[in-house]
Amino acid sequence: MKVLVVEDEIKVANFIKEGLEEYDFEVVLAHDGYAGEAASNNNHYDIILLDVMIPKLDGIELCKLIREKNKTVPILMLTALGSIEHKLAGFDAGADDYLVKPFDFEELLARIKSLVKRTKDLTGNENILKVSDLELNLENKTVKRSGKMIELTAKEFSLLEYLVVNKNKVVKKSDIAEKVWDINFDSGTNVIEVYINFLRKKIDKDFKPKLIYTLVGMGYMLKEI
Repeated sequence: MKVLVVEDEIKVANFIKEGLEEYDFEVVLAHDGYAGEAASNNNHYDIILLDVMIPKLDGIELCKLIREKNKTVPILMLTALGSIEHKLAGFDAGADDYLVKPFDFEELLARIKSLVKRTKDLTGNENILKVSDLELNLENKTVKRSGKMIELTAKEFSLLEYLVVNKNKVVKKSDIAEKVWDINFDSGTNVIEVYINFLRKKIDKDFKPKLIYTLVGMGYMLKEI
């Protein structure tokens, strides 16, 4: 498997490269955002490891640029910034997972294998999820309702996919926080309500029947009508 590592800390980059090469990964290094963008445009990679704090073009902006051209390559963000806000920024930019420094190499390797396997499983199988007139293509991350294309951010898509996979079931906020954002639920944040509202505006507002329902005190449900 071929891996692009965009990391400006030379010792960290070499540590990752040497470790992955022991497992027969082919590793390409880039030490700033522009070099990372050029490398991502010129080669195919099975996964991209992307540090947030890199010179010339930060990791969040680079992630957005990569996602504009490649919807499916797994992107794992590596950063010392571990707050919920920083994680959300990474996910919103299109990252698939988020690993906070310092980390054990074994954990990094496990995350890489999980992301690559998930992507290969999706591209090797039928990737269409349907509920009513809503259609999700898991391979190219596109959404249609009544045949109309709907633009979603990466995290909106992940949230919708989670609701669709659990259609006709009540999903709690804590479950969404863990499965979609990989964070412990904080009752003081309204990020889940905000994203549910984003989805409602995009997939429910101009269509009938409504699919997303709030069950007060319980959570949310996507109903197949």
